[in-house]
This record gives sequence, C-alpha cells and structure tokens, in this order.
Amino acid sequence: MNANRESYVIGVDFGTLSGRAVVVRVSDGAELGSAVHEYTHGVIEGALPESGVRLGPDWALQSPEDWRDVLRDAVPKALAVAGVPAAQVVGIGTDFTACTVLPATADGIPLCEPYPDRPHAWPKLWKHHAAQPHADRVNALAAERGEPWLSRYGGKLSSEWQFAKALQVLQEDPEVYGRADRWIEAADWIVWQLTGVETRNVCTAGYKGVFQDGHYPSEEFLAALDPAFAGFAGKLGGEPAPLGGLAGRLSAAAAEWTRLPEGIAVAVGNVDAHVTAAAADAVRPGQMVAIMGTSTCHVMPSDQLAEVPGMCGVVRDGIVPGLWGYEAGQSGVGDIFAWFVDTSVPASYTEEARRRGLTVHQYLTSLAEGQRVGQHGLVALDWHNGNRSVLVDHNLSAVVAGQTLATRPEDVYRALIEATAFGARVIVEAFESSGVPVEEFVVAGGLLKNAFLMQVYADVLRRPLSVIGSEQGPALGSAIHAAVAAGAYPDIRSAASVMGKRTADVYLPDAGRADTYDRLYAEYRRLHDHFADGGLLHRLRAIRNEAGA
Repeated sequence: MNANRESYVIGVDFGTLSGRAVVVRVSDGAELGSAVHEYTHGVIEGALPESGVRLGPDWALQSPEDWRDVLRDAVPKALAVAGVPAAQVVGIGTDFTACTVLPATADGIPLCEPYPDRPHAWPKLWKHHAAQPHADRVNALAAERGEPWLSRYGGKLSSEWQFAKALQVLQEDPEVYGRADRWIEAADWIVWQLTGVETRNVCTAGYKGVFQDGHYPSEEFLAALDPAFAGFAGKLGGEPAPLGGLAGRLSAAAAEWTRLPEGIAVAVGNVDAHVTAAAADAVRPGQMVAIMGTSTCHVMPSDQLAEVPGMCGVVRDGIVPGLWGYEAGQSGVGDIFAWFVDTSVPASYTEEARRRGLTVHQYLTSLAEGQRVGQHGLVALDWHNGNRSVLVDHNLSAVVAGQTLATRPEDVYRALIEATAFGARVIVEAFESSGVPVEEFVVAGGLLKNAFLMQVYADVLRRPLSVIGSEQGPALGSAIHAAVAAGAYPDIRSAASVMGKRTADVYLPDAGRADTYDRLYAEYRRLHDHFADGGLLHRLRAIRNEAGA
C-alpha cells in the first residue's frame, strides 16, 4: 500500500429490509459517501414469490438475489457519492443480520434457486420463529444429557439459531435437507460470493452455530435429536476464521458487480450487532453496546467467563480477538412501536400529525413526553415478537396491564417504550448478578434519533448512556474490519481507536424520574415473572394457530 496516497475501504451492512454501503477513509474513519438499496422482496412472510406457496405462522424468509443486488447497486452508488477513485479502495467488509441462514449446494448455489416453490429451500431470516418446537427439543435433550456447551447460551438455544432452523428443515422437508450440502449463514455466503472462497467466521459459528472449544455439538447428540441429523456438522464448513481476518480477494465477477478493483482484501464475515462494537470504539471489557432498531442486540466484550442466564451466547473471540464476547437481545423494539402505529392509532391522530408536519411516531412521542412518569397507569411486557433474553421463548406474547376507557394512544405508546427499557434493564441486571459488570452502556442504531426514548432508557437503567458517533454503525464497523484485513492496522482494537466514534454520557438519568421508574420496574418484574412460564400465552398462541392464523 502506498503510504503517501489516501486509501479507502467499503463497509456493507445487510439489514432486514435493505442493504447499505459506506465509503470510509482509512486514516481517520471519515464516512465520505453511502447508498442504500431497498430489497425487492423485503421480508417474505405470507407466501413465496412467484409460486404463491403459502407460509405458516411465524415464518420469515429472504431472497439471496436481494443481497446480490446490494453489491450491484449500493456499492457503486456509494463510491460515486464519495467521489473516491475505485483504484484507491483497498478492502471491503460485510455484516449481516443473524441468524439468517440458508441451505446451499457445495458450490454455493442457494437451494431456493433450483427449488423456488419449496419454502424450506429459502433463507430463513433472523426473525423466523416457526422452529420454536425444534428449539424446545434441542434444549430439553441438551439439558437431559448435560451437554457442556448449554451453559454458554444461558441454558437455552434460541429458535432463531442454526440448529433449531436446520432441524425444522430436516423434519418438515427431508428432501431439501438432503440436497443441502451446506447450511451457511448469509454472513459467510455473501463473502463466498465476493471471493469465490468458502469460509466461516468465528462470530456466527459461535453464537448461532454452537461452535465452542474447537468443535460443534457431538454426532451422538445430533443423532439423538434425529438419526438423520447425525451428520449435520458436516454441512457447517471448516474451522471458523478470526474476525478482522482476510477471507480472500475480490473475484473478477464480484469486481464487475461492485465496480471495485479485482484482488482487494475481503474481510471475514460478521454479524451486524457485533461489528458495531468496533464502530463505537467499544471493544474493551465492560462496554455494552445496544444496537437499537427493529430489535435490539446487546453485545459486550469481557475478560471474564461466567454463566449468565438467558444469554444468546458467550464466545471466545466473538467480538474482538482475545476477549470473551457476550450477546443478549430483545426480539422486538422498533418493530413494536411500528406495529402500534400501523394498527392502533386513530385517523384523527394521523391527521393532526400531518397538520403539524410530523410523523405519527413524532406526534405520539411529543404527547408521551409531556406526561409524568406513571401518569398513564400502565405497565406492558415487550414480548410482541417473543422473548430472546432472558427467557429465550419466542412463543411468548405481549401483555398490557392497566388500560381503562380513559387510556389514550399516547399512553400505550409511552408504556411500550418503557417496556422495552425495562427489558433492557432485566438484561443488564442478569449480567451484573452473574459477576460480569457493565461498565458503560453505549447506544447505536436507528432509534438513537428519538431523544425522548433515550432519556427513558437512561432513567430506567439509572446510568448514563454513551452514543455512537455514526448513523451507520454496522457499515462503519465492517469498514474498520476491512481496514484490518487489508493490513492498514494490526488489529481491531487499534483500528477502532482511530476509525471508531463514541461520545460518552450524552444522556444522564434524572434521580426523581428514576425513583418512580424503580416502582414501575418492580411491577414489570412481577408481570414478567408471572407470565414467564408461558402457560397462558402458549395456549392462546396454540388456539390462534389451530384457527389458521
């Protein structure tokens, strides 16, 4: 690399509804241009494209062609916006939602392409929750056998993770399962598309694929789940590669798609939440990053290994090499607010918001922030999309207590915001009660734009909130990893210290509001613990499913 010439890297973030590319200067992390490509198919939930084959409850799929289109569309556009010569780009890094996973042939062809009318041939998005019965089976057997890896996942594997989804494919469409030479995270599949080289990354392998202490769960365990499942680990690829590593070089085909130079460095794949830690320069022990968007993922490096109940996983080197990386999460946050606005707001509110030049979210927020804490008389459970941490049960559903004929939309909207903050507090308390201190709470993601929501979180958590200095944390984090893969920095920590951005203590808790929130949180915990066994909520879901919802 010519030290006298500025060099640049590209970060590409593959989200739930769109993909974003950002051009970043290696010397200081400056973001010079970006572009977004909206997926043509979005989230496939009701029926398959073209064939119209109906999907069952709690399904969520995606199209690989949408992902390829991000490379063809967003990357060249971002480069044009930045005004950077392609010849000065030295690397590209990518991140993905996870567990977003697909069956593929040995040469990387997604099975949905030769079998477009088979639902199980399509990639399963992170929020595909139809595999909950299979997750229950995995967890029950692992507990019965005393599998040593189970404690690394807080005692339960999520239905969102690789094993439950793969077991669902095997048991509901064994032909598709048999034709799947590879069961691969989209994070690794897109790197395969860029390089022509199949790799696996230590992040998704550990958190989503149960790769612990150098191996996957034993063949004996897998066979006990289902005899035909015994060889499943053989579909998961080879030894996972370290984060920040070089996965390969940009192929000629991918260079044509992206308009980038053939042969530049391609970083090992990563998960959108975990790579954001580098963008926030939060790669030291005790720095918890909450990436708040449609859902929230909480990631934190630590120098301590502990059993934290309900965690999504703890993985050595899973966020930054040399440290244990913890992950927890909430399955619905922004999605909950969006659901409420889409389904439960009267036309008069929509009209008033339009008259004031506000979105409905902004209008409801303005009304909610005028209330005193507790004025609405409500407490809610934030389980509209199930519970990821700490209960790890995606068949749970939401509860709102305290409604009367005087309850207004802004009351419920505020109660839902508070419920997500209470859910975050449950997670923080689970860490600290297990001996893993949370030294700093750093916020990233799209919900940062709502200052009222951020203040609620500071008050509920009774701690300052630090804020990432980028509106596109995952893409910036991927660019930082690309800089490491290209050899511009020796490791992720040194790259993050130069290219990452974080402002400390942006939101400070108010003692008076925090005291009242303590009382509301106590009620939330009573409601949480009462419904935690899922009895009533599971029965209601079963009745719904039997009715053909």
